[in-house]
Amino acid sequence: MEEEIKAEFKRSGFALDDEEEILKKCLTFCINYNLKSSDLVSSWEIYYLNRQLDESTVRNAEMDGFLLHLQNEQKEAVVKEEPNLYIYSSKDVDMILNYNEEDMKEEIPGTPTDKYLKLNSEPFDSTPKSYGNGYSSGKPSKLVTPFGRRTDKFVVKFNINSLPVVENNDVEHDHGNLEDEIIKRAPPCKKCSLMIHRLGPEPGCRFMYDRIEDRFNALENRIRKHATVLCASGLYEEPMDPTVASQRNIFAVGMICCDGEGRLNEKSIMLQSSVEHSGGRNVRLELHNLSQFSIFPGQIVGIEGQNPSGHCLIASKLVDSVPLSAIAAVYQHPTKKQALDLVVESTDSSYVQKEISALIASGPFTTTDNLFFEPLTELLAYASRKLPQLLVLMGPFVDSEHPEIKKGAVDRSFDELFSQEILRRLQEHVEYAGSDVRVILVPSIRDAQHDFVFPQPAFDIHLPNLKHQITGLTNPGNFEANQVKVGCCTVDILKQMSGEEMSRNPTDGTPSDRMSRLANHIISQRSFYPLYPPAEDIPLDSSLAPEALDITSIPDILILPSDVKYFIKVLTLGEGEEQRKCICINPGRLAKGEGGGTFAELNYQGSPDKMKASIIGI
Repeated sequence: MEEEIKAEFKRSGFALDDEEEILKKCLTFCINYNLKSSDLVSSWEIYYLNRQLDESTVRNAEMDGFLLHLQNEQKEAVVKEEPNLYIYSSKDVDMILNYNEEDMKEEIPGTPTDKYLKLNSEPFDSTPKSYGNGYSSGKPSKLVTPFGRRTDKFVVKFNINSLPVVENNDVEHDHGNLEDEIIKRAPPCKKCSLMIHRLGPEPGCRFMYDRIEDRFNALENRIRKHATVLCASGLYEEPMDPTVASQRNIFAVGMICCDGEGRLNEKSIMLQSSVEHSGGRNVRLELHNLSQFSIFPGQIVGIEGQNPSGHCLIASKLVDSVPLSAIAAVYQHPTKKQALDLVVESTDSSYVQKEISALIASGPFTTTDNLFFEPLTELLAYASRKLPQLLVLMGPFVDSEHPEIKKGAVDRSFDELFSQEILRRLQEHVEYAGSDVRVILVPSIRDAQHDFVFPQPAFDIHLPNLKHQITGLTNPGNFEANQVKVGCCTVDILKQMSGEEMSRNPTDGTPSDRMSRLANHIISQRSFYPLYPPAEDIPLDSSLAPEALDITSIPDILILPSDVKYFIKVLTLGEGEEQRKCICINPGRLAKGEGGGTFAELNYQGSPDKMKASIIGI
């Protein structure tokens, strides 16, 4: 079995440092937790991604941390099998000890959940009222939650600063402790223009009616568009049928797919070409001649190679991106001009500088031990202090994975939770911050109060006095703020692609940044969700505005919230004069378990070379 584990690591592109010791420990893990070698390596890949390890080498020093990761996976599996099982922790004991004697007399606690139910059943108005500075404390004064007891508040976890150095006496004060100080009103922000691109489904649309024909057409159109762009660039020949035997080099365009179930491996790679060129037939693809590549199921690629037998296309070159100059005419959707249906007027000047300041956060917005939405309250307190032009909040807002919601232990409807806990707080913030602040809400398929479909319509928000300040966006969605193009998608495509990708690193030892590579795939494939078949929990509806998944132009900022570790990457696209740069941001989750997570703060001044971006712990 040690040989199987070693082979599985090698197949996934990992080298072993202290081979004998590591294999001995891995064998013990497999026996103790009843794991196959493939399951063990899959768990290691998740651990490797979450820890953001730089090298593709399994080191003995990481084995203790990997063991804790396996134990957590086993615990989560037990919890899923036993939904009524509650696992106590030291934090539960601390919270019980924090109750005063009167609370204990009123109620004998059965489980921590009983107390939470009582607190959550109180009307919204019973929580402490807003302070004079425009934000609410968001939690009952008698209960000290684990989130309220955290020590590191508003600490900068990661920072990129390419702005000119400017003297600022308040830098240390910016990320200080906001718990006990009165937040002072910052200078009013400049009003920003806002254009929402409406290419997605409309609120109240009909879904779950897609047909096989719709799925087929969506895939066929993707392959045809990619083939047209590659051909229009003038760098490649007219695509040919890759399934026909030929002694000469040919150029073919098709979709990477897997021969059977499971992950891609060297023996299971197939290329499916379009109906126009091959009648939709597929052929086995051999990549052993390539020094490096990165592929995943659903990826559209161009292949140069030979198929002497008619059964296997031997690739000599793989093209996974297209020249930027040839893209616009093909990927420009004909209704795009009519799609800009919401324009929030800018300043009086006709010229708007390409600058924006923004806070970006992704849900969940409350911790798993209660529904007080303390992280959201703290975020809005920070926003009230800094007053950015734009506040981008991405779901889930009412998380269907929250323990209380999964058990149905709340006495309010999901719509009421969203209205009272989310919109009401945002309304207070906007009224305090002034008419120049803009808030954009992007839904998630985990939102219990919204349609479970992807692509997803925007929230239908009814706030007549604030309709230009609090705006709903489709998922995925595009908008422009001060001519800065922003694209965002709340589906965790990075994590899903990382589990399906197969790659070979360069032989010259050049370091490879996996997260940048995965984010680059999103743009080079011109799709917010290029993976096919989709993950099991993704309700992809091919009949519902398939153009909503298209990336028609390269955004200046791409927001992809994910469960993998937060990051800010500057992606470089194209070569020479056509070279473009795009900022990819994963702000992390605002709430993680019973504790706080992270959010992103961005000050963008025209290009990635003139920006300040930070990941901040809440």
